[in-house]
Order: sequence, then structure tokens, then C-alpha cells
Amino acid sequence: MKREKRNHTVNQPDDVEIQRGTITDNALKALVTSPVFKMRVEKPKKGKGSFQRKAKHQVREPYSKVAVCCF
Repeated sequence: MKREKRNHTVNQPDDVEIQRGTITDNALKALVTSPVFKMRVEKPKKGKGSFQRKAKHQVREPYSKVAVCCF
């Protein structure tokens, strides 16, 4: 019984999706102005600015449904 060889496709590390068409003039400018290098704002998990009030003020069900089932 021979094992079949599987063809694995490996992405080259140089392949970057820059979401542009055919680049004819300046590849570096097209890369830098692409969404790959777009500024991203990340919400801090700890420290200043990480406190979230959503759980405290979150209403899970409308008041009318809660009043009907409890009385």
C-alpha cells in the first residue's frame, strides 16, 4: 500500500494582498498607501481607557416582557 503524496500549496512570505490592480509605476508607494499599512486603533484591555460601562447599563430584555413574566 503506497501512500499518496499530497500537494501542499504554501504562500510565499513576499505575497502581500495590497488590494490594487496591476501596479505599473511605483510598487512601494502602492504598498504603503494600501490598507495593509492603515492606522488601526485598538481598545486597551488594561490600564487607562479600558473601563467599559456596557455591562452595567445593558438592558437584556424590554421592560414589558420582564413585567409580564414576573407578576
